[in-house]
Amino acid sequence: MTDSAIDMSAWRNLNDHELAGVLAREAGRQLLAHRTSLVAKGTTMWTLKDTGDMLGHRFLMTGLREARPDDAVLSEEGADDARRLSAERVWIIDPLDGTNEYGEGRADWAVHVALWEKGELTAGAVSLPAIDEVFCTEPAPVMAARQSERPRLVTSRNRAPYCAVIVAEDLNCEALRLGSAGAKAMSIVMNEADIYVHDGGMHQWDSAAPAAVAAAAGLHVSRIDGSPLVYNDRDTWLPDLLVCRKELAGPVLESLWGKRN
Repeated sequence: MTDSAIDMSAWRNLNDHELAGVLAREAGRQLLAHRTSLVAKGTTMWTLKDTGDMLGHRFLMTGLREARPDDAVLSEEGADDARRLSAERVWIIDPLDGTNEYGEGRADWAVHVALWEKGELTAGAVSLPAIDEVFCTEPAPVMAARQSERPRLVTSRNRAPYCAVIVAEDLNCEALRLGSAGAKAMSIVMNEADIYVHDGGMHQWDSAAPAAVAAAAGLHVSRIDGSPLVYNDRDTWLPDLLVCRKELAGPVLESLWGKRN
């Protein structure tokens, strides 16, 4: 189904949590259909990645213009809108988080939709379209009790950040690797991992929606020194991120900073 076949006017009546979820889900569905169609036609991976990025961006921007025309938007794929710096409401979106994984036919990619209001994230959704899951801030995901004896740490497919190596060694973690930031953060929500720590830098759209959903689920979310994450800053770069079960936040932060103090 293309965006032209969707009655977006009805989305004006949704609350922000519902809207984030609908946008993330529908964008994910279109991206899945797009990948299936292009692969069947024999596309190149580069074409699939580029067209997927643009399809997701256009769909989310169209939906937000229809449902929330007065709000500003910060998107990975769009030009930075200076209006957001004085706006009270800013949607922070990543139309296709994990473009490489999407192009490779993998499942660990995501769609991110988050709302920032007056200094904090207030709504968000992360869609994992390849496994037909959408996680929203309301109703928030219900976390299952931790089952594993050893902490499970999720890290990037291509490199292990220095902070992840430190934590893995100090806490004797089991390690697993996934692609997108959204997939890694949601692996904790799904009780497949316990810790996601990253110090290689990322942009606000990489973590805004995962941070909003993880916090709503009761997880610890911060920078790796324990300080709050700041969104809708002029500079879109965020140096680091920690998402983990709350009972592991102390040990993780102690591992990273205890020896330095």
